[in-house]
Amino acid sequence: MSINATLIGQVIWFLIFIWITMKFVWPPLEKAMSSRQKEIADGLDAAERAKKELHLADQRAGDIVREAKVTSADHVAQAEKRSQQIIEEARENARIEYEKIVARAQIEFEQEVERARQHLRERLSELAVAGAEKILQKEINPAVHADMLNALKQEL
Repeated sequence: MSINATLIGQVIWFLIFIWITMKFVWPPLEKAMSSRQKEIADGLDAAERAKKELHLADQRAGDIVREAKVTSADHVAQAEKRSQQIIEEARENARIEYEKIVARAQIEFEQEVERARQHLRERLSELAVAGAEKILQKEINPAVHADMLNALKQEL
């Protein structure tokens, strides 16, 4: 194989092509690649930061959920305690009302007993007067002898 002018021309044109490529094409490509490489690195850093932030957000969300559970448990405990207090207050109020009702019923009963006794006294005095009237065979006037009848009522 002989080296001829065509081969030398091709080598020269190839070297010119390489020089043009190195001078005009390679710097923008290198700049674009380094820019893209930097963007990719920044994107990976941002993804890593986002991953860490997501992990922190998950931890914060877990903390918030735990805190909410504790708070809700406290609220439930307070509500149960308050319901027990309300029940105890209702029981106490019911007991007091029961005692009032029993006291009123006792008073009413005593008043009824006293009315019945009074009625019996009056009726007994009437019967005593009627019996005495029959015994004495004379008429006794209740209006005239009211003091005597009242004294008789008091004795009974």
